[in-house]
Order: sequence, then C-alpha cells, then structure tokens
Amino acid sequence: MPDPIPLQPRQDPGAADARSLEQMGRIDPQPIPEPATQPFQEPVYPDLPDGYMPDEPA
Repeated sequence: MPDPIPLQPRQDPGAADARSLEQMGRIDPQPIPEPATQPFQEPVYPDLPDGYMPDEPA
C-alpha cells in the first residue's frame, strides 16, 4: 500500500480547523488532553440531588 500524501495546511485566512489556524500563527497552540486515569469510574453528577438515579422515574 502506498504511503499517504501529507496534507498541507490551508493558506486562506478563513481556515476553520484549529490545526491550520495554529500553523498559520492565528491562534495559540491547543492543549493536548491527558488520558483518563480511571476510565471506568462511575461519573459524578454534582448538579443532581442526592439519591437521584437517572434510570428511575422522577
């Protein structure tokens, strides 16, 4: 299988993707998210009242 051709960043000032805007120097480098330390941990819903279960009817 041939190697893919690398894409060039957009040169127009209306570029919509962050990578192209970053390469043109129009925005600051975007942060890279850290991997989850406990990906299977139950989610915490701070806005819900205590004891509320999403699967139960209200």
